[in-house]
Amino acid sequence: MPDRTEPSPQLPCGDAEQPLAGGRLTAGVVRVGDTVRRPASPASEFVARLLAHLAGKGFDGCPRHLGRDQLGRDMLSFVPGHVPPRWQRFTDDQVCRAARLLRRLHDATRDLAPALGGEVICHHDPGPNNTVFRDGQPVAFIDFDFAAPGDPLEDVSYLAWSWCVSSRPDRGPVTEQARQVRALADAYGLGPAHRERLPAAIGDRLRRNEAFWRDVQDDPAASVPRARSAELVAWTRRELAYIEASREVFVAALSAPGRLPTDRCVCRGVRNGH
Repeated sequence: MPDRTEPSPQLPCGDAEQPLAGGRLTAGVVRVGDTVRRPASPASEFVARLLAHLAGKGFDGCPRHLGRDQLGRDMLSFVPGHVPPRWQRFTDDQVCRAARLLRRLHDATRDLAPALGGEVICHHDPGPNNTVFRDGQPVAFIDFDFAAPGDPLEDVSYLAWSWCVSSRPDRGPVTEQARQVRALADAYGLGPAHRERLPAAIGDRLRRNEAFWRDVQDDPAASVPRARSAELVAWTRRELAYIEASREVFVAALSAPGRLPTDRCVCRGVRNGH
């Protein structure tokens, strides 16, 4: 977990708890020393199993699960660094490093996932807001509550959207965004069949995002205010319309022969991609 903290008082026992800001759905996440404490959830058992598996594989781009504390909360190792407070325009180098980090995560789960019904274990929310940066570069993913077996493209499409694509004018022209998505695909090592499917997969991921926030909006027990959920539904619809209107631009960039020029990225994609 990252250094996205807010001041907090001392506990009666003398241990300092620092609330960790940034999460929209999980309240009560705090830092205690070199650990992070999260309220237990239905996902806790699987997340603990997944993080233990990743540790056994030597994957260092995520926290370690350390058990439960005396309050029954999940204990995780604290991952030092910075988490961007919002989505923004990233350099090619940052995007390519995030793509390679995701590929390493996926590859580390390929022996675990098939028995659970997937090709890999997907993070399902690998946006910049769930990524720890050090020295300006992504080094770890956090918040694995949505992790589940799946198709690698589920994560790659979300990565492409959240790191590269936006309808906001300050995020650059769509041709530049499509070129960066191509750089991401190269860095991940995405094979021809998945490249062909990627633009549609980004749209599918946005539809799922819209459905998710509609469900949150309709849930009276949700921790996210209804007005905020409505804003996120409307925003997702705008992004989906933008993607759909620009699909051919992304298709052309992903199908172009060779590698496209990038600003700084050395896109050492994983060979034998999918």
